[in-house]
Amino acid sequence: MNTLDKDYAAGLLDSGHPPCLSLYQPTHRCHPDNQQDPIRFANLVKALEESLLQQYQKDEIRPLLEPFLALADDRDFWNHTLDGLAVLSAKGLFRVYSLQRPVAELAVVADSFHTKPLIRILQSADRYHVLGLNRQAIKLFEGNRDTLDEIEPAPGIPRTLTQALGEELTEPHQTVASYGGVGGGQAPMHHGHGGKESEIDIDAERFFRAVDRTILEHHSQPSGLPLILAALPEHHYLFHDISRNPFLLPESIDIHPDALSSIDELRKRVWQLLEPRYLARLAVLVEAFGNARSKGLGDDELAQVAKAVVGGRVATLLIEARREVPGRINAATGDIEFDDLAHPEVDDVLDDLGALALKMGGQVVVVPTERMPTQTGLAAIYRY
Repeated sequence: MNTLDKDYAAGLLDSGHPPCLSLYQPTHRCHPDNQQDPIRFANLVKALEESLLQQYQKDEIRPLLEPFLALADDRDFWNHTLDGLAVLSAKGLFRVYSLQRPVAELAVVADSFHTKPLIRILQSADRYHVLGLNRQAIKLFEGNRDTLDEIEPAPGIPRTLTQALGEELTEPHQTVASYGGVGGGQAPMHHGHGGKESEIDIDAERFFRAVDRTILEHHSQPSGLPLILAALPEHHYLFHDISRNPFLLPESIDIHPDALSSIDELRKRVWQLLEPRYLARLAVLVEAFGNARSKGLGDDELAQVAKAVVGGRVATLLIEARREVPGRINAATGDIEFDDLAHPEVDDVLDDLGALALKMGGQVVVVPTERMPTQTGLAAIYRY
């Protein structure tokens, strides 16, 4: 499975050569609801094919559709879906993303990828990582206000003390018995005498340093997401003391995830901690737009904002999550031509404006409808 945060940071979402195929659909985690997902996927692929036939010959279309057809037949994939699916494809590029949010069904062929649903996820203020930690092993989770899932740590991240230290593990660990398993946060019992406990504390510190360094490199920096520690209180001070991860929040969850009744219980505890931060960030953005508009440095008129975006004047662009404006934007002038999404060269203008604003170094935040400060689907704060 491809990693959205890393692909976005690497610029892959902007690298497709036309025609660019974008497919989105809601999916289901459990049987029997997920039985309809492959059928809906096949229907969307058919829609892509019909759109392509308006501009291309069948022999040109076949290589573009073959990866979609292979995915449609992958039973293991369809038995392990989450809440949404995004597939982006162009010549030499095929990326599949399982999403923690449902997305509206959409099949678009255009001269660039339709990325607004992905930008919404990437730029949403409610996403986070959770690090479950004890002296022996780690667990990593990714979530939002509605969903939390355990994820595979990236290659290079040590999942256990032994993976981190290998042959450098101190001798006392050869006589450590961990009762109740490494995942439950239960302190291991140490056999022997003398300074073994202090040596094991040294190993724990080395383990924590390795985890902190690699989590920062492979997850926190590419995603920019806040990191919340979930561990027994005795591990909090040491990890926070040694951590150099600027995304690690000072607040923590005072229990190891395995000691909770369910992953949803962990999500509830994390969101109780994060919700004030989430609401405060949105409130700051809305207030900043109001202040900027009162000084002539903010606008919500599509035509004016489009010209400001291509001119590099937009510092922050707020986009309404569920709004679409079908059409084309001239990336040189900002002129807009409205059209129908069914046309193979037509995308969502708001989507394209968001992509252009990001290329110009602006900040883009996709905002829930109920928090949007305007009725037009967007709100821009100008640099000048």
